[in-house]
Amino acid sequence: MKKIKIGQIGICHEHASGKINALRGMPEVFEIVGIVDDRGSRSAKFAGGDLKPYEGLKWMTEEELFNVPGLQAVAVETPNADLVPTAIRCMERGLAMHMDKPGGEELELFGRLRKGCEDRRLPFQMGYMFRSNPAIQFSQRIVREGWLGEIFEIQANMSHNYGGDAYQTYLGEFKGGIMFNLGCHLIDFIIPMLGRPEKIEPFLKSAPGFPDTIRNNCVAILEYPHATVTLRACSLEVEGLSNRRLKICGTKGTIELCPMERFDGQPLQMNLMLKEAIPDYAAGTHTVDFGIKRDRYADQLFELAKTINGEMENPYGYEHDYLVQETLLAASGYTKWRR
Repeated sequence: MKKIKIGQIGICHEHASGKINALRGMPEVFEIVGIVDDRGSRSAKFAGGDLKPYEGLKWMTEEELFNVPGLQAVAVETPNADLVPTAIRCMERGLAMHMDKPGGEELELFGRLRKGCEDRRLPFQMGYMFRSNPAIQFSQRIVREGWLGEIFEIQANMSHNYGGDAYQTYLGEFKGGIMFNLGCHLIDFIIPMLGRPEKIEPFLKSAPGFPDTIRNNCVAILEYPHATVTLRACSLEVEGLSNRRLKICGTKGTIELCPMERFDGQPLQMNLMLKEAIPDYAAGTHTVDFGIKRDRYADQLFELAKTINGEMENPYGYEHDYLVQETLLAASGYTKWRR
């Protein structure tokens, strides 16, 4: 594979350090040409204090990065509010990009970015964290193939208990709170399963002891003709991170995944319960083993490199990314849903 020249704008996104660690772990795929420090941004942030992941890399301004000869791609890892404006500047320079989540608080601006990349045929990848998760990919396949029958219920949880008071204050900077910040990851993989919802109802609450402006205890209901999807996220659930879960129920079977991901040297496993046999699985209860995963981002970034090199098409087009963003903004209270 031809090596990709890439830079990273921003170290203040919550996933910025994980992204640079993944890029540094793929020297045969990416040449990291520089890092743009965004700690001076006034936008709400909850990362950027740890510089260790960037040791030995070259610091530069955004303009200096854009002027690096042969630059092909940028990882946009700024605070949430700066993501889309930064990505638009990359788009205008004709650069492929990986942009972290979420896609901002203005649908029109995100649409301008996403459509602009599509029109320019620029590879564009959203940083939704479950896209390369083999259990999530299996879930999408089993729903798509109809092996669970007609889906009538999905429950998905993104709760955790990290960050202390500083994280709660950070969430208070967003009208949509934790649903805006984390619910996007769930919507990204549910939309391909069920498509456009008929109705969306958000319930944006504060946990006990917090003001109404800190929406750290949220639920959203996505309604379909014969199904409901419940999205839940709270930043105060004891052991919430290790108990994030997905449950999908259909007329012919159910799957349960908990935790939704793990990088502790133990295999990621799913419970599969079937009323009827499907390819490779008899009727009954099974444990599906997806093996040991070491990294959340490497497979996704490798996919980006293949897209840039023309070895594959982007599996997530403009329509998908736009619908995810439209759904997210309704699920987190920014807009009213229009069927």
